[in-house]
Amino acid sequence: MNLLSFAVTLFLVLDPFGNAAVFHSVLQKVPEARRKPIMARELLIALGILLAFLFLGKYVLGFLGVQPHTLSISGGIILFLIALGMVFPVRSVLGGEKDDEEPFIVPLAVPLIAGPSSIALLLLTASRHPEALSWIGAAVVIAWLCSSTILYFSPVLLKFLGIKGARALERLMGLLLILVAVQMFLDGVTTYTAHSAP
Repeated sequence: MNLLSFAVTLFLVLDPFGNAAVFHSVLQKVPEARRKPIMARELLIALGILLAFLFLGKYVLGFLGVQPHTLSISGGIILFLIALGMVFPVRSVLGGEKDDEEPFIVPLAVPLIAGPSSIALLLLTASRHPEALSWIGAAVVIAWLCSSTILYFSPVLLKFLGIKGARALERLMGLLLILVAVQMFLDGVTTYTAHSAP
């Protein structure tokens, strides 16, 4: 297993450049002095959720009776849809909090960081390489750290790149993620065909 490749793939799935504008929009109504602490809290919560799914995912899959090829096919579909949204964005800021309320877990930690695509990728990778969970965990931390650094300093990034520049980077990441999603889907179909053959 190529851990660097997995870390890069997870980084693409976490989509920090696309989420930077959403983070900025959600936190605009929060007093400026509270923005950094809230962002740090939400990022740490997201990391905890990702690691929980990594180390406990096999029990969830076993309880639900989900096979690895099923997870690979469904994960590929989810990643593909997420990647399409990155290339052809139609975003709305999730949430619905009142103006005087701070965002808590939703929408910043979940689903913007620890969303269905990142969780599906972790479950699939853990099911394929159960002997390497500690190394996968290290790759998760690396991808999360890179993504969190970009998001934490997103106000500076948005001033430097502008909304259009950040959107262009997100679309490039989306194009790369489409390739990963299609490959994941094909791997699942191949595995299913091999198991179904008489």
